[in-house]
Amino acid sequence: MRLGFSACGIARAEVVDAPTQAVFNDWLKQGGNAEMEYMTNYPDLRFDPRQLLPGCQSVISLALNYFPSQKLTSSQCQFAYYAYGKDYHDVMRRKMQQLAEFIDNISQQVNKSTGQQVSPTRGDSEGSSFRLCVDTAPILERYWAERAGIGWIGKNHLLIIPGKGSFHVLGEILTTIPLIYDEPMTNRCGDCTRCLQVCPNKALHLDGYFDSSHCLSYLSIEYRGQFDSPDKARSISNLHPYIYGCDRCQLVCPHNREAEPTRVAEFHPTAEFLGMTPADWQSLTLEQYQRLFRGSAVKRVKYAGLKRNIDMK
Repeated sequence: MRLGFSACGIARAEVVDAPTQAVFNDWLKQGGNAEMEYMTNYPDLRFDPRQLLPGCQSVISLALNYFPSQKLTSSQCQFAYYAYGKDYHDVMRRKMQQLAEFIDNISQQVNKSTGQQVSPTRGDSEGSSFRLCVDTAPILERYWAERAGIGWIGKNHLLIIPGKGSFHVLGEILTTIPLIYDEPMTNRCGDCTRCLQVCPNKALHLDGYFDSSHCLSYLSIEYRGQFDSPDKARSISNLHPYIYGCDRCQLVCPHNREAEPTRVAEFHPTAEFLGMTPADWQSLTLEQYQRLFRGSAVKRVKYAGLKRNIDMK
């Protein structure tokens, strides 16, 4: 695709199926969301995209590859790959906006040619025909990506795209335009359990349960407290050599053998980032942090949070 998307599929906008709702609600009841209280918010919206955009008929699911061509060496402190470059929220939204405007223009041309009434539509504005969701709105993005046929949800709870792997960020364009819909894809994980085996804190379970409180990505990013309890101290002790996020369950996935470096320039790391040594991270100042991660997803953890992670090393 000219905009750089590596996969696109379309699903009919409708209520999330009952089994998926039941699994999600049970996960919340068991405390699988740890301290991410926002996961309990807006259940009606989360289970029905038509409530996020009145009149919504279609969910367009998109994937953008962030697999790096240049990587930190094994002797360096590690970051999850998605954090190497610019913030995926901003990059994805800009590209999705361009696609939505393209679809809008085509739709209006079709309406004119058929004599139907045309109403102006743009972006996320009130009364528009589109709403862009980039890991911000309460929507089950992997569910809709699977429904749209661009991949399947693996045992590591990430979307796996055949021939391309899982190193992708996802986004959804909700639209009131009826489109041609794709079919869901069959899960191809088979009997493989490598992701479960490699997780040092056993956050992934064979029955499909995901325990966020033991996930190193959650602990190093979403969790804002100190690791002062024995349980959290024990869990975070496995973070090394990472200091932000964790890619272990993706790196062992056989489907990621086919991952190709991203062509999205905004996801390429800077020379300064790639040159940082463990000693550099230990002496990281607020000014250096702000320069290194201006416009980066790493800003979510803030300077204090990253220093907390570094000090745990």
